[in-house]
Amino acid sequence: MIKAMKFGGTSVGSERALRSLVSVVRQDQAGKVLVVSAMSGVTNHLLALMREERPPSDAVFDELLWKHTSAVQPMMPEEALGDLETKLRVRIGGLRQALERYQEPSSRTNLQDTVSSWGERLSSLMVASVLRSNGVDAIAMTSEEAGIVALGTPGNGTADLEATSRNFRRTVLPLVKAGKVPVITGYYGCDADGRPITFGRGGSDYSGSVVGYALDADAIEIWTDVDGFMSADPRVVPGARNLREMDYGEAAELAYFGAKVLHPRTIEPARKKRILVRVKNTFDPQSPGTCIRENKGAGGKLLKSVAAKGDLAVVKVYSSEIVYNPSLVMHLLATVSENGSTAYAISTSLSTLAFAVPSSAARNVCERLRRYGDGEVEFVVPSEKANEVVRKLHDKFIGV
Repeated sequence: MIKAMKFGGTSVGSERALRSLVSVVRQDQAGKVLVVSAMSGVTNHLLALMREERPPSDAVFDELLWKHTSAVQPMMPEEALGDLETKLRVRIGGLRQALERYQEPSSRTNLQDTVSSWGERLSSLMVASVLRSNGVDAIAMTSEEAGIVALGTPGNGTADLEATSRNFRRTVLPLVKAGKVPVITGYYGCDADGRPITFGRGGSDYSGSVVGYALDADAIEIWTDVDGFMSADPRVVPGARNLREMDYGEAAELAYFGAKVLHPRTIEPARKKRILVRVKNTFDPQSPGTCIRENKGAGGKLLKSVAAKGDLAVVKVYSSEIVYNPSLVMHLLATVSENGSTAYAISTSLSTLAFAVPSSAARNVCERLRRYGDGEVEFVVPSEKANEVVRKLHDKFIGV
């Protein structure tokens, strides 16, 4: 049996989390490959550094080193900790060089994904080292070394599943068969020229599923800081309960429309090979979590869960041509989707076409739509009543 086990930012973000991670990995007798996110807060920190007008000071890099060594220091012998520190210094030196090159305007587009992927490069070294110090024959691997192939645009890449699978048969599977535990960087792959392309925020979940696909794994486990999917966000509905079983479609839709348990694209590779997905809590490994598999959503209550997605705006296009010119709708949608903008929902009427888009992108979307000249374009931000609607739907159709 082979598993792909993805551990998120909170699951590698502290000594307590790392002790639990080590325990989970040691107790699981299956062949396994780990996929790790950056430590909590590191990717946001890297993105902030790229907004600075000058290269970071030495103190910034010293803090990164301390963050990754202090979390594992109580769990490692002195010699092993020194070896980890040496490796981290070398890798942080690479980050420093990337940030210095990023200051050149001509390099920014090519280096943004490189810099933002550095948190995973550091955490994979840390996790592999602490596992080795606790009896697990772990090997840190970058996405480049493993051969995760990415296509598409920077910040919104997609894995080439077949090319990645071919690479894994050469790079990763032999290690697993030899009893070793590869620890691979999540969040990004590389294009044909070797340049990193990230999979979007939260994309390490997707990386875990890509790795599961490439391994022909029996299961993909997403280790996070919650007990799996709930019937609603417990911060909104205090009586929300854990969902033990879900269908692929249910999980993907809930994730897409606001349930932050996992990245919505996680389901794509798993569904293609009908691989079982488990969402588990690193801080409560005995909790059953949620199992996601094929055709388990039929029957039962009308609704299983209610989720809401905030920070959306509705962009409306008014034109008498909409109903009589179907190709116009296609062109308008393509315009909305430029620059990686996402249309979360679309509705049409006789003379109106409406798109739900991220609020931060609404103004730019409107400007792009106005290039057509005809028709009126506006955007509105819905009132903040989503939580109230969630509670009412939960009470009426799900109950507690």
